[in-house]
Amino acid sequence: MPLWVLWWNALQMLRPAFSRLQTFFWFATTVAGFTVRTEHLGVTSMVRALKLSAGCYDNLIKNIHSSAVRIDDLNALWTRVVFKLFPSPIRVNGRRVLVGDGIKAPKRGKKMPGVKLLHQQSESNNKSEYIMGHSIQAVCVLVQVLNSVVAVPLGMRIHEGLVWSNRNRRTLLDKMLSLINMLDVCEPFYFVGDAYYAAGKMAEGLLAQGNHLITRVKSNAIAYEPYISEGQTRRGRPRLYGPKIALKTLLNASTGIQQTPSLVYGEQDVIISYVVRDLLWRPTGQLARFVAVMHPTRGACLLMSTDTTLGAADIIRLYGLRFKIEHTFKQAVRSIGTFAYHFWMKEMKPLRRRNGDQHLHRETQKYRDGVKRKTHAYHVFLQAGVVSQGLLQYLAAIAPTQVWSSFGSWLRTIRPGVAPSEFVVAGALRHTLPEFLLSNRQEAAIAKFIGENQNPDTMGMFGVAA
Repeated sequence: MPLWVLWWNALQMLRPAFSRLQTFFWFATTVAGFTVRTEHLGVTSMVRALKLSAGCYDNLIKNIHSSAVRIDDLNALWTRVVFKLFPSPIRVNGRRVLVGDGIKAPKRGKKMPGVKLLHQQSESNNKSEYIMGHSIQAVCVLVQVLNSVVAVPLGMRIHEGLVWSNRNRRTLLDKMLSLINMLDVCEPFYFVGDAYYAAGKMAEGLLAQGNHLITRVKSNAIAYEPYISEGQTRRGRPRLYGPKIALKTLLNASTGIQQTPSLVYGEQDVIISYVVRDLLWRPTGQLARFVAVMHPTRGACLLMSTDTTLGAADIIRLYGLRFKIEHTFKQAVRSIGTFAYHFWMKEMKPLRRRNGDQHLHRETQKYRDGVKRKTHAYHVFLQAGVVSQGLLQYLAAIAPTQVWSSFGSWLRTIRPGVAPSEFVVAGALRHTLPEFLLSNRQEAAIAKFIGENQNPDTMGMFGVAA
């Protein structure tokens, strides 16, 4: 079956998230534009890549801003589609594994809602310490693709920059929990995050839904041994917490040290040491499993799981897979262009340099509605990029041989057992798009839709006979 037919069969499962069929077709055209474009210059690059007529630019812009795109429903439906498409999810103790993290997208538009001064914590000299941009949080699911593991994106949201009420006290942790709940994952899972998410609010929110948190904790974190009563009990509330334990002391423990071959993804012939302790974690008031890991070259770290039945080896392995979301971000930036949106709000008050949060509780209802409409457009654009990247990963998983045969270019090294990257799959789809638009108008409605909206003057450049 041609790659584009597989692509369309998967994409059309998202149809229920749109109020009108025409809206869905324009969204599908946007996803196709993400897939085949070679430049990240917003909607115009999609028009050029698909050789659409000039009037399609306005149609694409209107569709991205349209309320007929039910973005929350689209997020939840896309999650169910991903769980259905990928046959080999990573499971531990019968649970799926979700990974979450944040990314800062640089934006200099003075009339872009949500843009604010952001601090970048990075050891790279190529990054400025402060940038103006959007702060975005994302959630991915880990799946097995051939001999490698990939993080398939499920949803992204802009979670900073806009304050709708002066009584709003929601933090980024609250908003991450809201994003997870919006995805409507209907089965138990582990959520893997970095040290920022090692907080009681995050753990309690997951535990309330029957899920668990795996994360790294900071070196100054503490926990407590359970209190063991000796002698006659006293009146009042029973004591829970025993002696305080500074978790960094586990790294220097002289007893209980275990060794195992490295469980970090991609490492071989490396032996690591670790110490496991089940201690009371005060933010939740419950036992948590702490693992102090000593790596011979990468140093030491402290890991935590709210599931005390999860083995230390699994905790180390799952946290080692957390970096897969970083690779997904890299592909989203460089190959897909997920964050390359440029939608300005004409009526917006221009932002000042080094601007912070935009407080909207004193603005008019018309102004607030305009900001919501523009923010909705950002999220639709982000979700279109998420869907595009997920479909590329899906084709790499189920049709790698067909992808390589349709690539139409050259790579120095093709590693056996390693799935083709999003760049390679996009190249294969770009190379086979003219044939799809000519030969599959009866089988795939999107081929007919795109063909009818193409510019006849540029069809020759596209390689399609009029």
